[in-house]
Amino acid sequence: MTRGMGGQSPTNVAHCLKGIDFPANKQDLVKHAQSHKADDEVLDTLKKMPDQEYGNMADVMKGYGQAH
Repeated sequence: MTRGMGGQSPTNVAHCLKGIDFPANKQDLVKHAQSHKADDEVLDTLKKMPDQEYGNMADVMKGYGQAH
Protein backbone atom coordinates (compact mmCIF):
# COMPACT_ATOMS: atom_id res chain seq x y z
CA MET A 1 0.00 0.00 0.00
CA THR A 2 1.19 3.49 -0.74
CA ARG A 3 1.89 6.16 1.83
CA GLY A 4 0.03 9.37 2.33
CA MET A 5 -3.61 10.23 2.09
CA GLY A 6 -4.51 8.28 -1.01
CA GLY A 7 -3.02 6.59 -4.01
CA GLN A 8 -3.38 9.67 -6.17
CA SER A 9 -1.60 12.10 -3.84
CA PRO A 10 1.48 13.87 -5.24
CA THR A 11 3.52 12.35 -2.42
CA ASN A 12 2.63 8.83 -3.49
CA VAL A 13 3.42 9.59 -7.13
CA ALA A 14 6.81 11.03 -6.15
CA HIS A 15 7.50 8.07 -3.85
CA CYS A 16 6.84 5.57 -6.64
CA LEU A 17 9.16 7.47 -8.97
CA LYS A 18 12.05 7.67 -6.49
CA GLY A 19 15.34 7.03 -8.25
CA ILE A 20 14.08 7.52 -11.81
CA ASP A 21 16.55 8.96 -14.29
CA PHE A 22 15.49 12.17 -16.01
CA PRO A 23 14.68 13.10 -18.67
CA ALA A 24 11.88 10.53 -18.86
CA ASN A 25 8.76 10.24 -20.99
CA LYS A 26 5.35 9.18 -19.73
CA GLN A 27 5.98 5.53 -20.60
CA ASP A 28 9.24 5.61 -18.63
CA LEU A 29 7.37 6.98 -15.61
CA VAL A 30 4.75 4.22 -15.81
CA LYS A 31 7.36 1.46 -16.21
CA HIS A 32 9.41 2.78 -13.29
CA ALA A 33 6.33 3.01 -11.06
CA GLN A 34 5.28 -0.53 -12.04
CA SER A 35 8.74 -1.85 -11.17
CA HIS A 36 8.35 -0.24 -7.75
CA LYS A 37 4.97 -1.93 -7.24
CA ALA A 38 2.89 1.25 -7.45
CA ASP A 39 -0.80 0.75 -6.82
CA ASP A 40 -3.39 1.07 -9.56
CA GLU A 41 -4.40 4.59 -8.54
CA VAL A 42 -0.84 5.90 -9.00
CA LEU A 43 -0.50 4.08 -12.33
CA ASP A 44 -3.84 5.46 -13.53
CA THR A 45 -2.73 8.98 -12.61
CA LEU A 46 0.55 8.58 -14.49
CA LYS A 47 -1.28 7.23 -17.55
CA LYS A 48 -3.55 10.31 -17.58
CA MET A 49 -0.62 12.72 -17.59
CA PRO A 50 0.38 14.52 -20.81
CA ASP A 51 2.47 12.44 -23.20
CA GLN A 52 5.69 14.46 -23.09
CA GLU A 53 9.25 14.40 -21.84
CA TYR A 54 9.70 15.25 -18.16
CA GLY A 55 13.02 16.84 -17.22
CA ASN A 56 12.70 16.59 -13.44
CA MET A 57 10.26 15.88 -10.62
CA ALA A 58 8.87 19.42 -10.82
CA ASP A 59 7.81 18.70 -14.42
CA VAL A 60 6.18 15.48 -13.22
CA MET A 61 4.23 17.41 -10.59
CA LYS A 62 3.05 19.86 -13.28
CA GLY A 63 1.88 16.92 -15.35
CA TYR A 64 0.21 15.45 -12.28
CA GLY A 65 -1.70 18.73 -11.86
CA GLN A 66 -2.82 18.65 -15.48
CA ALA A 67 -4.06 15.08 -15.08
CA HIS A 68 -6.44 16.19 -12.31
